Amino acid sequence: MYVSEWENGRRSISDRYAAILRNLLGVTDAELRGISEKSTLPMADGYDDLLSRIDSASSVSTSMVEAFNAQTELLRTMDRERGAAGLIDQMTGHLAALEDALNFAVLPAARRPVALALAGASTLAAWQAIDSGAVERAWRHYELAKSAARDAEAPMYLAHAMGEQAYVLCDAGRPTLGVDLVRDAQRTLGQSGSPRLRAWLHAAEAELCAHAGMADDSQRALDAAVGVIPPGPEDRDPDMLSIFLNGGHLARWRGNVLALLGDGEAVTSLYDALEVMDPTFVRARAGLHADLAQAHLARTEYDDANTHLRQARLLASRTGSVRQRRRVDLLSERL
Repeated sequence: MYVSEWENGRRSISDRYAAILRNLLGVTDAELRGISEKSTLPMADGYDDLLSRIDSASSVSTSMVEAFNAQTELLRTMDRERGAAGLIDQMTGHLAALEDALNFAVLPAARRPVALALAGASTLAAWQAIDSGAVERAWRHYELAKSAARDAEAPMYLAHAMGEQAYVLCDAGRPTLGVDLVRDAQRTLGQSGSPRLRAWLHAAEAELCAHAGMADDSQRALDAAVGVIPPGPEDRDPDMLSIFLNGGHLARWRGNVLALLGDGEAVTSLYDALEVMDPTFVRARAGLHADLAQAHLARTEYDDANTHLRQARLLASRTGSVRQRRRVDLLSERL
């Protein structure tokens, strides 16, 4: 009864039910209540109030920036293990605090560290929004990440935000435009970025090229990724903490691309990746099972495909991943 009254505007959503629905649906409070979420700068109450906020922003200490980054890291870990849907309130508040600190910081010395923290946090928020199916929110977060990265004079963060934003275009049915964007990200980075980030951008290019039907370009990008990925089991990029990529992760990514291309070699690559995958990457594991289902479908091995689809659906439901559930549904239609 409440749902009907909420939809028809006869009853407003209470704060208690709003908190439950935000976690369930993975939306912001403004999206839930149908309020326009245009970003507005808080109105300063006269010059004294304005100067007070400027002084406060100018005195943001190194320890405060470290606290911001630690909060982002905590949210990243929770997202990886539990999914994005239940983190919407925390992430919204976190971004608001970072934006407020940056809006009132005047000089570059005060702005750059906060802008860098905001670039990392808003890129994470954007990927969470993609996972929740909130594509417009994801796009706006990526634009915020790119702006913050430029403010911080951080080409690695800018290139990474551009590379991830290309997936929004791909999911919207414009993979060729996504290829153009990720290639522009590579040009933005040049040779100055870390090898692990360059490998990530090549792998992203390969996946987007596969979606665009550019098989030869996809293979060349895969080879480029393999050529620059650092050896060894370490997967975290010390210069770009949102990047997790080593040979094992790249094998999974390669299998995903080969499955998209209908290459029979995909199955072997994906099973190898499944054996070494970190079990805490729950949502990524859902994607890997979906990749295996797709690879088996290409070989008309329907029983194996159905087994992996069940695993993918279970893990996607556990993390509340709208994006992965949509993919599972599309693959299920082919059984």
